[in-house]
Amino acid sequence: MSYEIHAPMLAKAVTAVPPGPGFSYEPKWDGFRGLVAWDGESVEIGSRGAKPLTRYFPELVDAFTRLLPGPCLLDGEIVVPTGDPQRLDWEALTQRIHPAASRVAKLAAETPAMFIAFDLLAVGDEDLQAQPFERRRARLVELLADVPHPIHVTRTTQDPDAATQWFEQFEGAGLDGVVAKPLDAPYAPGKRTMLKVKHSRTADVVALGYRVHKSGAGVGSLLVGLYTDGGELVPVGAVSAFTDKRRLELIDELEPLVEKDADGRVVTAMGEASRFQSGRDSTFVPLRPERVLEVKFDQMEGWRFRHTVQLLRWRPDRDARSCGYSQLDVVNAYDLADVLE
Repeated sequence: MSYEIHAPMLAKAVTAVPPGPGFSYEPKWDGFRGLVAWDGESVEIGSRGAKPLTRYFPELVDAFTRLLPGPCLLDGEIVVPTGDPQRLDWEALTQRIHPAASRVAKLAAETPAMFIAFDLLAVGDEDLQAQPFERRRARLVELLADVPHPIHVTRTTQDPDAATQWFEQFEGAGLDGVVAKPLDAPYAPGKRTMLKVKHSRTADVVALGYRVHKSGAGVGSLLVGLYTDGGELVPVGAVSAFTDKRRLELIDELEPLVEKDADGRVVTAMGEASRFQSGRDSTFVPLRPERVLEVKFDQMEGWRFRHTVQLLRWRPDRDARSCGYSQLDVVNAYDLADVLE
């Protein structure tokens, strides 16, 4: 018996928890999407982008092999919890994408992952994808009822008020929103059938530099930073998704701020290399830290924005030195164990 791993079902972003009835609500886990195929002999973990994840999580492969009651195809999220109280740790999770097996094994022992199951696509020879989510969910709960950590079934509710409360509370455990699934919907690989509500905030940040677009013309991404209480300007993320016209306009607009050497040549610097795009050019053009922009972001991961941020507007009225971490909301801590109940 073998299972073919297709693209997972996706979610469309909305601005608020949709009202019921007709929806099942669940926490939005902030990890790696994983389609887990266990045929009774071997385990395969496929990602949202069709990249195999199996070799990066040997502890989960071992857990699926020992603990799953029978052949099945699961949809869920791979996450890494750390701290006390525990919360999801994106940085620890991304460290697992490493070419060296010895490094992966070391991290698997130090910061073991767990799997949060939220859908069941097949059991044995039975394909469940055409069945409504309400039925698939019931079968998932039944299948994994006696399966211990590190395999969990996500909690759900059909009460939109409870889902709204989760949206506020669970962010403190590192989760990034709520997902609403139509109870009567079949599984639709690659289609945005579900609805997701994510946290969104704004901040005033300083333009630090830019990377040239991959085409070689215009600004590809704008690097931004914030000041610490000690006065250090720290890189916190990037703004991208400019139109072709806007990329070229930005080159001219930012020209007065470009750092140049004594001979008038543009100075370049090296940024952090991407763990996921090892061949990507990380050089950038530094700017004098004078221009302020307001950006939209969802959450922080340590000192940095968790995802690429969106430019809302330039703020010529703001002094760059006033753009510090103190403007950011402080999220109340929430124990991940309480989310898993």
